[in-house]
This record gives sequence, C-alpha cells and structure tokens, in this order.
Amino acid sequence: MRVIGLSEVSREMTPLVGGKAAGLGELVRLGERVPDGFCVTTSALRSGDLPVAEIAAAYRDLGGGPVAVRSSATAEDLPDASFAGMRDTILDVTGEADLLAAIEKCRQSLHTARALAYREAHDLGDGPDEMAVVVQRMVAPTVAGVLFTANPVTGRRTEMVVEAAAGLGTAVVDGTGDVERHVLDGTPRAGAGLLSAAQLDELHRTGQRLQHHLGGPQDVEWAYDRDGVLWLLQSRPITTLFPLPPATDDPDPRLYLEFGHVQGMLRPVTPMGMSTLKSLVSAMLASFGLRVEVTDIGGRLYGDLTDLVRDRSARKRVVNLLAVDFGPRAQAAVQQVLDDPRFAPRPGRGRGHGGAAPSARTAVRALTGVTRALARPEAARSRLFAEIRRLETDAAAPAGLTTAADRLRFVRAQDTSASVDAIVWPIVAGMLAAALPPHLLKGVASRDEINIVLGGMPHNVTIEMDLALWGLTTRARDHRDLLLTTPPAELARRYHDGTLPEIGLGAFLDRYGHRAVAEVDLGVPRWAEDPTPVFATIANYLRVTDPEQAPDRRFARAAATAEAALDDLVARARRRRPIRGRLAGFLLRRARSLAGLREAGKFGGLYRLREMRRQLLLIGADLSDHGLLARPDDIMFLTLDEVAAAVDDRVDHRSTVTARRAVHRRELRRRTVPVALLSDGTDLEAVRPTPSGPAGALRGVGAAAGVATGPARVVHDPATAHLEPGEILVASTTDPGWTPLFLTAAGLVTETGAVMAHGPTVAREYGIPAVICVPDATRAIRTGDIVTVDAAAGTVTVAA
Repeated sequence: MRVIGLSEVSREMTPLVGGKAAGLGELVRLGERVPDGFCVTTSALRSGDLPVAEIAAAYRDLGGGPVAVRSSATAEDLPDASFAGMRDTILDVTGEADLLAAIEKCRQSLHTARALAYREAHDLGDGPDEMAVVVQRMVAPTVAGVLFTANPVTGRRTEMVVEAAAGLGTAVVDGTGDVERHVLDGTPRAGAGLLSAAQLDELHRTGQRLQHHLGGPQDVEWAYDRDGVLWLLQSRPITTLFPLPPATDDPDPRLYLEFGHVQGMLRPVTPMGMSTLKSLVSAMLASFGLRVEVTDIGGRLYGDLTDLVRDRSARKRVVNLLAVDFGPRAQAAVQQVLDDPRFAPRPGRGRGHGGAAPSARTAVRALTGVTRALARPEAARSRLFAEIRRLETDAAAPAGLTTAADRLRFVRAQDTSASVDAIVWPIVAGMLAAALPPHLLKGVASRDEINIVLGGMPHNVTIEMDLALWGLTTRARDHRDLLLTTPPAELARRYHDGTLPEIGLGAFLDRYGHRAVAEVDLGVPRWAEDPTPVFATIANYLRVTDPEQAPDRRFARAAATAEAALDDLVARARRRRPIRGRLAGFLLRRARSLAGLREAGKFGGLYRLREMRRQLLLIGADLSDHGLLARPDDIMFLTLDEVAAAVDDRVDHRSTVTARRAVHRRELRRRTVPVALLSDGTDLEAVRPTPSGPAGALRGVGAAAGVATGPARVVHDPATAHLEPGEILVASTTDPGWTPLFLTAAGLVTETGAVMAHGPTVAREYGIPAVICVPDATRAIRTGDIVTVDAAAGTVTVAA
C-alpha cells in the first residue's frame, strides 16, 4: 500500500503511515473535524522513485488547490519523543510538480543533523525510523495555535493552556513572534483578543474529549477558519510532563516531597530497588517521629506529607526537620504549602495522624546515644566501626543456598530498614554538632566561615575511598598511556578477563567494590561487577600534573585551614558571646570528631544490599535458563512477589520487563525532577515566584566555602565523565559514587541537596567551593562556559 486516505488510517498502522498520520487517523475515527487528506506511506518512500501517478490521483481527489505537506516518521509523536519541529512541513503547496518536490523534501528531512541529534539525545539508538508524508487540504485560518490539555509549565492537570496567533499560527509553533496565551481551568471566562469566550470554551471541551479518548494529556494544533469553524491539525502526547502521583480517595490536594536527592540520586529507581528503599526511608523518618507513606512517582521516591502538614503539632516542626538532609529547596516548598489554606489543619486532627513524637523509650535512647557520643567521641567511633565490620560479616549468605527458592527466602528475610544504635547515634550527634553552631553564632560568624571549619573532616569512609583510589593511581603511572587512551569500558572488560596489567585494582575493589553511583538502588551494578566508572576516574586523576593539586595535599590543606579557622572563630565568639561561644566551640570540635561518620551507616548497610543483589542475580540466571526472563539482570525490573510467582509457578515475566525497561530508559533521560508535587501534578517550584539575584547570576545556597572560577563541565553520568583539573563540576545531584570526581574539580554546582548532604560534605573535605540548590543549573550552564562559584554569596555567575 503506497498511498492511503486519512479516513482509512488507524493507530495500529504507525509502521506504515508514521506517527502524525496515525494520530490524524485516530482523530477522524473519533469524529473530530480534520482537513481531508492522504498519506504517502513508508513503503512508497522506501524505494527510490515516488509513486507519481497515485499521488497525483489522490491530489485530484482532494480537489487540487493549496495543500499542507507534513512529515510523518515512524519515530514521531511517540509517548516519550515528539520530534516537534525536527522534520519539515511545507504549507500552501499548489500543483502536482510542487507537491512532489515538497514530498521529496519531507523525505530528506528524516536524516537532517537536528533530527539525528534529537534521536541521540532521546536514546532511540538504531531502532526503526522511516518516513511517510501527510498531504492535507489547506485550511485558511483567521487564528490558529496550540492547545495543551495540561499546563506544560506547572504540570497542573486541572489547567489547559491555549496559545494563539493570527493567521496560520506559525508564530506559535516556530516561536518566531508574539502569541496570545490563555490558561483555562474550566471556569467561565470572557473572550479576549483573538479568541471569543465561546471559542475558548469550545477548545476546552475539545481538549477534555481528546484527553479522555486518547488516554492522556495532549498537545493539539488547531485552527479557526473565516467561518469560525474549528479544525484539528494534529494531536500528540505531551512528552515532557512528570508522571502524576497515584490516585487517592482524598478530594483535596495532597503534597509529595521528593526523597531521592537525600541519597544524592534523581535517576529512576528500578522496581526491585524501590521496594527496599521504601522501607529504608520510612524507617529513617520514623526515627524522627514522622509517619510518612513513601510512594513511587516516575520511578522516584516521594513521601506523602499531606497528613503531616495538616497536623497541628507536626506542621510546626516539619520545616526545621527538613533542614539537615532535605535542604532549602524542600524547605521552601513545604513552607509554601503551609501558607496554602487548602493545607490548613483540619478540625479534630491532632498528634498521631501525620507526625507522632518519638516514643518515650526512643527519645531516651536517642538522648542517651547522642550524649554518650558527644562525651566520648573516640569511643563512639570505635563502636561504630566495630559494628560495621560485624555488618559486613553477617551480610554473607549462609552455605547451602542451592535453589532459586532457597535464595529467594534468604532475600525476603533481610531487613534493610533495621537501625543499630552504635551506628545511628554517633552519626546523629555529629550532624547535630555541625548543624547547631550557625544558629549559636548568628551575628558573630558567617555560614561561609563555619563551612571552612567543617572542611578537611577526618573519619569519612567516602573520603578514605577517594584517597585510596588516588593512591592506586599514583602507583599505576607506569601504565599511564594505557589507562588514558583505552576506553574505560574496554579496561573493565580486560580486568575481568585477566588481561590487564596489575595496578592494585583488586585490593581496592575488595574494600570498596560494593559501592556504585546510585548505590542504594538494589538494581544498580556494583563497581566490583562493572569497574568502568573506576577506570574513568583513574584517567581523570592521571591528568593531575601539578603536585599542589594532588588530592591528598588538597585534603591536608583543607584540614589545616579548618583547624586554624576553628581556633580563631572560637576565640572571637567567646569574646563577644562567652557562653554561646564556648558551646559553639565544643560543638564544632565534636563535629570534627563525629560529622565525618555521616557516610559510615550507609557504607555498612551496602554489604547487605550487595549480597541480596548477588542472590537475586543467581535467581535471575535460573529464570533466564528456563525462558522466564530474557537475561539474569531482568530480575531487577520485577518485585519480590513477581519473582516468587516466577520461581514457584513459572510465570513468564518477559513482556513485563520489556515494558518496564522502556519506561526506565525514558525516565533516565529526564533531567529535572520536581522537588515537591501536588496530586494534580503541580510542580510547586514552577508556581513560586523566582527570587531576584545579582544580574546574570544563578542563585543557590553556599555549602562549601570559597570562590573558584573555571570552565564548567556539565556531567549527567559519572561513569564515563572526563573532568580536567580545574574544571567546575555541574550536576543535578551527587552521591558518594560521584565523589572521586571531586578530587580534580575546582568547584561544585548542583541543582539539589542540603548543606550536610553527601556532595557538599565531601566538597568541604577537599576545600573546594560548592553552591547547591541552583535550579536548572545543568541546562543554564553549558560545558566550557567560564563560571564563578561564590559560596559566600550563594551564586554561580556565567561569564558573558
């Protein structure tokens, strides 16, 4: 079939007619008013010569005259890739010769540089992408534009947005001129400008109808002709919206706070990892007396804080509780909700619904543990590291696990949410000791000065890991050319094959191989499985040629600077405020003894995750051998209950895994994740006024003292990142798996985080300035831009 009328096209014919034609065919089938037309199919355009006679006949059947000629590729108007503006559209084409030329131009636009770049950016790989072409009778509009059936800026599903321009509406689609904008929320509104009230109402009803029939929010192109008749020119999914929270029975809005950035990750979590993380985060919050339901939205961890902020008692302390780990962006979002009358406390609601104070027993245990650690920090550290060694030993699976059922029972028996007093309370003590001095020293010392004191912190297992990798690199310099010129993935393959020269990597992985980027996700490979990121970091370290920039020297300088700054700050504080100064000095010294332990708890817990992952992969191998999974690591895209169904009842989950992997790949491409969402999809930051700052500066929060200027390096994946010494690392967020990059960075900029989170903590250790919570930093800054990171001002300035 080479030429087919739009009235004969259905969605199932996408491989033949492309995405745009398939969408138009669906509109016709739904009874919507669509200009008559036909499609020149992929089979026709796959051959060298156009089916001239068939095209000419179809054109004559339309009555000749002006037509619109538009591309309709098979990888177009997809749920996660629209290709908007990537292929050609030619309007007002008249005559058979010009029509054939326009069709040929559309065919050639399949392989333009911009279309190929879009495919690469959306990770569409080498999948099928063929071109069909739609030809439609030209509408002569008085006004035309775009209707979004959900607000594409705020994410709010209860609003539609109309953008309109006079005439053909090309100013709307191309972004080349002024447009008229209307936000529709279903309430009656007066007409204004180009559109009457009746037309706005008609567009709203049309959007509701299309969204219902097509199964989700739509981006609709429309036009009104000179007779006031509405024509639909296209409808495709809105591909940029963040997924909605799960539906509830609550008619009022609910608040969801993103929790993943607490662990330095905004990438989607695998289904298997989500199950363990939910219990871990819930247990962490419960230790602070907060009962929060943790849920999966777009593969990310969100906590439902609705009952908490509507609770008269809990809402008074929730903003302060978020300060340590969640950071200022989360605090601002929750404060915004507290000021919203829809979240006001409800009559009859009190303690026990959203937030409950810790039990007396828990409170006494916490007070005892924290006091004990502050009184004898050396003994507390000794107990903590002894407990971590015990966790490593106890994590090993028992002998005799030989069947998939045995292994599954072992995995189900693991309690990843358990807390150990010997680990928890010294860490809490250190975090409190670091968090309280800024309040005690207000008016005496700046936050930047205190951050200097918190630099070069000892007893941090992540810092020790980074420096161990630096030591390995210095000993491997005899193999510099090999390690710099061979791709990291190839080095990893050679390491596993045993064909790589001995550089000491085995000993490093024996100690730290259970770590990884996004390591709290059970579905993520550990460095011992895939050391590609380690080799990428080694290559970065080998580029450090200035001895003074050696990471061990930088860390030593930061520690010496911190100790000197501590003595000076305490002396100054005691002169001005004797009691507060003495208390602040005590806490800061305890912070230097204990705050570095922050990474130790997770470090110990990762041993159990490593063993659970190992056993699950062995189960996955068994299921793969029996044809129930395509490959062993597919098991990470199932839940434990689904694994049990496969093990016990031989349920085939291959189609389930395929669908979930596709969603996971799509979400991996998402560069921004809302810090806080409402149940109607509203991104709270998107509706909050942007605070003013210095001209040309991006505003954030200073988290590691200092000022640095250098070329920016925007990094989305640390596994293969190339970071030159002196560059400013710009990332959405960071976790301990990123920190080896810090050893060559001159500064750090992140979009999320808290002052005591992983990234800023490690930045302080190395004495590099860090500004966190800079919205859209990875899009506003480009690799190669010269930027200045000023932690004291909390700004990042891009040179003109």
